[in-house]
Amino acid sequence: MIEDKNQQRTPLSELGEFGLIDHLTKNFETKQESTIKSIGDDAAVIDAQNKQMVVTTDLLVEGVHFDLSYVPLKHLGYKAVVVNLSDVYAMNAEATQITVSIAVSNRFPLEAPEELYAGIETAAKIYNVDVVGGDTTSSTTDC
Repeated sequence: MIEDKNQQRTPLSELGEFGLIDHLTKNFETKQESTIKSIGDDAAVIDAQNKQMVVTTDLLVEGVHFDLSYVPLKHLGYKAVVVNLSDVYAMNAEATQITVSIAVSNRFPLEAPEELYAGIETAAKIYNVDVVGGDTTSSTTDC
């Protein structure tokens, strides 16, 4: 993409989270009958063979949503589950399955993601949800 140095730039802070979402998705149209509730709420609602399904995702970013200087990895794993479950509950739905996606920095030993997953496992047991998949990738940064 070529940038025009004279083009006016709008700071994201002027829009806020929901303003940004509205701006970026204002031209999106739902086309599928199975899409009951789309962009703009805590989670989506999908009609899966006459049964509505709520789908959500929340991303936690180090330095924005948590600081590893203060947050144990087991607590972070627990938090990662409950922030997503809260979106499901906010839609007055029952959470039954979750997926987990993480990018692990090469600065961590194996024991670090093990601790993170111990927190995920604890929350999954407490809230009676199945961990059914996700994505794990490596991060190329040292920080």
